[in-house]
Amino acid sequence: MNFAVLVFPGSNCDIDCYKAVEDTIGQPVDYVWHTETDLSKYDCILIPGGFSYGDYLRCGAIARFAPVMSALVKAAEEGKYILGICNGFQILLESGLLPGGMLRNRSLKFRCHAAMLQVENTNTPFTSDYAKGELINIPIAHGEGNYYCDEATLAELKANNQIVFRYEAGNNPNGSVDDIAGICNRAGNVLGMMPHPERAVHELLGSADGRKMFTSILSTWREKHGAAAIG
Repeated sequence: MNFAVLVFPGSNCDIDCYKAVEDTIGQPVDYVWHTETDLSKYDCILIPGGFSYGDYLRCGAIARFAPVMSALVKAAEEGKYILGICNGFQILLESGLLPGGMLRNRSLKFRCHAAMLQVENTNTPFTSDYAKGELINIPIAHGEGNYYCDEATLAELKANNQIVFRYEAGNNPNGSVDDIAGICNRAGNVLGMMPHPERAVHELLGSADGRKMFTSILSTWREKHGAAAIG
């Protein structure tokens, strides 16, 4: 299984994502610069956190027009797995691959600490190794992580089981509507989340609860592609 980690000017969690793939599932992984226009060799594409193009407009608003984004949209339409983390989530929202938008944290402060999430949907390629309702410790690091959508969109997210992660009840760090920490598209192959699972793949980092996200991706892909995919 081939992984790509997209790199924009200002990305700063690209190495974390690369190392997480190496350390958790040992699959081939490449850094892919934002000028690339062909993602056909990759089965899973990670969009890391950071400050793409400096986030001088809305977070992710400039990255949305990078050359690689046309290839990313095509990959999403083909059913490839796409995981956007933090700034990557913001880019997925700006590109229209996921609904809604991001506001400043309700506190108007940058929040950087551990956060408890509840797994709401295990029927995605990213969460199949988790249990529904499982509480996991995944760190956050963002200033604009207050997810917002209108009531009609929220109703659709609920009806289609697109809310994948919520912050633990009573511990919403940024004011996100309905405690949302991560959502997927209707097909389930595109996931955006503000917390950083790539920073929670070993107990030395304070938590290994993010490992299951990467093992889920690999196991789901192998199930889909059969025995020939193992190796």
